[in-house]
Amino acid sequence: MNIKLKAWIVSLILQGQAEEALELLAKNYKVNTPKIQVGLPKGHKAKAFGCYTTKNATIFVLNSDIMVNPFVILHEFYHHIRTSIDKKHKGTEKKANRFAIEFIEAYKAMSNPQNNT
Repeated sequence: MNIKLKAWIVSLILQGQAEEALELLAKNYKVNTPKIQVGLPKGHKAKAFGCYTTKNATIFVLNSDIMVNPFVILHEFYHHIRTSIDKKHKGTEKKANRFAIEFIEAYKAMSNPQNNT
């Protein structure tokens, strides 16, 4: 995925358009678009900002403030990608973090006026 598209996806999330960002991600990674829902499912710790469940392919976020947090949305989308490939494989937290950071770094690079010349 190119840097401009990664930056655009982060921008969409920051603007409160997480669903649209997830649709673009799903199309690019050739997986079904996950659902997204505010409120963690029962049994999940309140200190978690988000989680992904394979049962219903849903990204859950702690509260509405997290809907505009690119790190959490992208981190959980990574888990969606991994489980779309192999239902048992959830990917590591470290890899999910790296995936999210890659998009955020692209956004920062595109937002820096020195990089837009």
